[in-house]
Amino acid sequence: MALGRGLGELLGEVESAYENSTGNVKSGIRKINVSLIKANPNQPRKIFDEEKLQELSESIKEHGLLQPIVVVENDDGTFTLIAGERRLRAHKLAQIEEIKAVIVDAEELKLRELALIENIQRDDLNVIELAFCYAQLLNEHNITHEELSKKVFKSRTSITNTLRLLQLNSYVQQFLATDKISAGHAKIMLGLDNDEQKMICDSIIGQKLSVRETEKLVKEIKEKKEDKPKKSKPTSEYNFSSLDNIVQKLQENNLKVKTEKNYFKIEFNSQEDIDKISSYFNIQ
Repeated sequence: MALGRGLGELLGEVESAYENSTGNVKSGIRKINVSLIKANPNQPRKIFDEEKLQELSESIKEHGLLQPIVVVENDDGTFTLIAGERRLRAHKLAQIEEIKAVIVDAEELKLRELALIENIQRDDLNVIELAFCYAQLLNEHNITHEELSKKVFKSRTSITNTLRLLQLNSYVQQFLATDKISAGHAKIMLGLDNDEQKMICDSIIGQKLSVRETEKLVKEIKEKKEDKPKKSKPTSEYNFSSLDNIVQKLQENNLKVKTEKNYFKIEFNSQEDIDKISSYFNIQ
């Protein structure tokens, strides 16, 4: 496969190869020993549901692999996985030595892009993993939210709202990632400080609060903060007239003296200046 073509074309060929296959090895699809396949170091998915992996493994043993994984061939004869981490793991669980794979030719940057977009489009990433995928694509490929929306076939608004969830602290993110709270709950906590987020998150889980009830609780917290009188620093205007004589005498000795608000500053630049100050204040 030639380099330099668009991602959509690459994915289109992958889909075409898969859809045209009947389970046997055809053009573009090969059976590869699983021991030759290396994990993609850029794989965004970090959490895999063991129960679901086991279910997929049983399905593969009974029905075979319906959708090939996608790999790129390395110079040493091994392969690096681009898409299909769950399918590969399930294959290993089933103790099946070979797996059907579509081999594509992609540059290193495309490797991450393909893996991220494949996950976004086809797999069940949790909302935090999805947000990290979006962020990686935006940062590494220097594209706008609008351009990303066209790549992953999601609305720009949906992408922006998902990315905002990364502003939540890690405590809230872990419960959001494991579906202990919903994205609706999480969005309400945006703008709160870390302690407030933790308190709200614990309340949602402990009291089984609905999104509407959470909105009410957050509103109460914000109203209390607005009603709380702000502490103002006491400002005092001092009368420096009693120091005028000291300032004048020091200045006559070519010393720089400054009085402002609540401090009295004498600047010295030599041992002679120090001796003058000591003499004036009778410091031995």
